[in-house]
Amino acid sequence: MNSLIWFLAGTSAIAAIIHLTSIALTLLKLRTKPVREFSQGMPPVSVVRPVCGLDADAETTLRSTFHLDYPDYEIIFCVASPNDPVIPLIRRLIGEYSAARAQLLTGDDPVSENPKLNNCVKGWRAAAHDWIVLSDSNVILPPDYLQRLFEVWGEDTGLVCAPPVGAVPRSIPAEFECVFLNEYQARWQYFADSIGAGFAQGKSMLWRRDLLEAKGGIAALGAETAEDAASTKIVREAGLVVRLADSYFVQPLGNRGVREVWARQVRWARLRRVSFPLCFALEILSGGIWPSILAGAAAHFAGLPWLLGLGFAALWYGAEATLARRLGWHWNWRSPLLCAFRDLILPGLWFEGWRGRNFQWRGNAMVAAPNSAG
Repeated sequence: MNSLIWFLAGTSAIAAIIHLTSIALTLLKLRTKPVREFSQGMPPVSVVRPVCGLDADAETTLRSTFHLDYPDYEIIFCVASPNDPVIPLIRRLIGEYSAARAQLLTGDDPVSENPKLNNCVKGWRAAAHDWIVLSDSNVILPPDYLQRLFEVWGEDTGLVCAPPVGAVPRSIPAEFECVFLNEYQARWQYFADSIGAGFAQGKSMLWRRDLLEAKGGIAALGAETAEDAASTKIVREAGLVVRLADSYFVQPLGNRGVREVWARQVRWARLRRVSFPLCFALEILSGGIWPSILAGAAAHFAGLPWLLGLGFAALWYGAEATLARRLGWHWNWRSPLLCAFRDLILPGLWFEGWRGRNFQWRGNAMVAAPNSAG
């Protein structure tokens, strides 16, 4: 019995140590600090924003592109369909900011099975500069966006990214997606970056053109269904590293439904499983529900109140609350309950990741598979 108690208690303690360490490193990574000065000036940048449909707060996210406090940059909006409902908004913004170097490109270049990547191709080819940022249209770009990306670029860097942080949820399912995006996915990504295992996130990617061109150009990102997974592998194969910006960038979520949120999480799970199966296999061990149950069981077998398991859960989710509060992420009285529910369904999500490869992305039927570009 003593061996069982030590096993249960030790397993829950190790989980808690990893959890608290990931939170501490995330807070350290995202601590408020000024942007460093660049003694040799800032290079010109092409900002390519693929757009498809009208996302939540679309005008706010797209308008933010024109308010970057950066000396030399151009804006290239990419839309696949000439009938996309977002086109009038983009044209109005370009007209409103007539002094900006901005253009709208329409059309599709089917270099892969990834519609978003196909939409970016024309922007990459039209970019006038050697530094190119691929920036999703549903993220708000702060004025120092480009400086924040450049400040972590070093000699060993092949790509700089930043995960999105969910904000402005206008429904409970959208709040639920916040606790997935923020305290779970973003935290783990910042933790990986802090221990030297950074990986790409497609919301914001700062590329040096010659590096990607040497690997086959933007079409090479079609080697995986997810362009960020392909980006990670290309950078690592070049002997370089992926770095995360020391800042997060906000994605307004708006009003989302249960099926929409679940479908998106299943899509990401299947993409992770196909691209990085060993890492995905370990995801079954994440979350705070099972360590809390093990802690309660250890206490019960040791003759202590099983309610100590609830104390363990309070510590676990209290740490997540501290993370969210200190960083200004969305958090309210429902958030701890949503976090617990998130962790409760993680095994089901993990199973869905293994169960199939099909998913939908903006009305496109897709299959998660490596080497999808053939």
